[in-house]
Amino acid sequence: MTRINTNVPSMIARQRLNRSGDDLQIRLERLSTGLRINRGKDDPAGLIISERISTELKGINQAIANSERASSVIATTEGSLTEINDLLNSIKALTVEAANSGAISDEERDANQLQIDSAIQSITRIANTATFGGQKLLDGSLGYITSGVAVSTITKSNITAASFINAGSINVSVDVIASAQKGSLYLSGDNSAIAGPPADGIIVSATTIQIRGPLGVRELDLLSGTTLSAVASSVNALAGLTGVTAELVSATDQSSGLAFRSAGFGSDNFVSVERLDKPANATLDNFNLVKIDGNADVPADIWTATTVAATRDEGRDVQALINGNVASGDGLQISVGSPSLALKLDLAESYATDPALAVSTFDITGGGSLYQLGPSVNALQQSNIGIQSTAAEALGGVFKNGAANFLSSLQTGKANSLAAADASRDYSTLSEIVDASIDEISILRGRLGAFERNVLEANSRSLQGAFENLTASQSLIRDADFAAESSELTRAQILQSSGTTVLSLANQQSQQVLQLLG
Repeated sequence: MTRINTNVPSMIARQRLNRSGDDLQIRLERLSTGLRINRGKDDPAGLIISERISTELKGINQAIANSERASSVIATTEGSLTEINDLLNSIKALTVEAANSGAISDEERDANQLQIDSAIQSITRIANTATFGGQKLLDGSLGYITSGVAVSTITKSNITAASFINAGSINVSVDVIASAQKGSLYLSGDNSAIAGPPADGIIVSATTIQIRGPLGVRELDLLSGTTLSAVASSVNALAGLTGVTAELVSATDQSSGLAFRSAGFGSDNFVSVERLDKPANATLDNFNLVKIDGNADVPADIWTATTVAATRDEGRDVQALINGNVASGDGLQISVGSPSLALKLDLAESYATDPALAVSTFDITGGGSLYQLGPSVNALQQSNIGIQSTAAEALGGVFKNGAANFLSSLQTGKANSLAAADASRDYSTLSEIVDASIDEISILRGRLGAFERNVLEANSRSLQGAFENLTASQSLIRDADFAAESSELTRAQILQSSGTTVLSLANQQSQQVLQLLG
């Protein structure tokens, strides 16, 4: 049939031409933008996942920058700690030199004291001035703030991590479940079972004993008839060489017996008392040592406990629960470490040795430094770390004579100055304070180094890998394939050209009707 009112071939050709024109427009748009998805209609599902990946990439990119910034903070902090460490080592050398009192003059000791004073002042100055971007690093600003710490139960606290997610403060409870103990051996003062009988509270026969402790070993010759209090005095005179002390079980009763104890608490401390000879007449032998059977707590009257013969006994670390979790014990010190709470507490002797005492509690109310290390803001992608003050007034903290002794006490006129130590002929406390200060700074540097290496750097590498993979995934979803698009462009151009030609022919077809009209 031949019609002129409706040119169907022209309509078909025009529709196809429009399609090829649209396709040509899409190819030109993709090649000009480099993107396969420019609008939602291009690929709705692809657009959704691509935008989600874009959001993740933004978060990851910022998290990488956060980690790098945190590494800079840690590196700056450690640089200052290195200087403090060097100053403490110089103080250590000066105290060791001053202890050589027989070979240096008073003027030299005074010169050493001046150097110690200046070093201590420099340590405090560094602690107060070390900054990063205006933020103080070592003055305690990055340490945690505590409230309600009872000095009768906790002599020193060091909180290294605490998470305040969904909490304005953190309550910490400490419950001693097994007491700290010293290594202890006991010698009875009851001589009634010996033939004679001799008086109670004396050494019946002359003997030589070897005393061994964590510091060293010494021998002690005891004469027949020596009272137990005199034996205790002789043992205590050697305590600085052996680490072993002695005292009557009952301070006013010789017959109560003698207790040999390690100077410190914990499994690293021990006492060993061994007899090197035996009397010819065994019936006169009353030097038989015992210890508490097992590892039970020592009762007020040790002779009511079950005892076993022994020449050596080790101490026991305190065992405690912190917020219901078993803490690691080391002498009188307990610690826990987790992402939500990490701390180290020095317990008072009276508290650590009496599990019957009430639970001790305190609050962590704020402070510390929070690092956002992941692309999402939640506790799993954050890390908390506390940096305590490293001023001289906060370093050391050795508990002696009922009080904590800090590095600042080594300055001129203070309780642990060189002059005071020389007057008492006892440099041990001074040395312990310096050693404890060095340990604190070294441990802090190690903790910061571990944080930088195992947390920050590992986090950066992980995020960089994720960034690369997500970028590749987004490119696969959204970017245009230029080879494919170029081919499609050529096809669309050819279809556009041929469509135009076909439409022209279709429009000419109606004019052929005129030939039928003559």
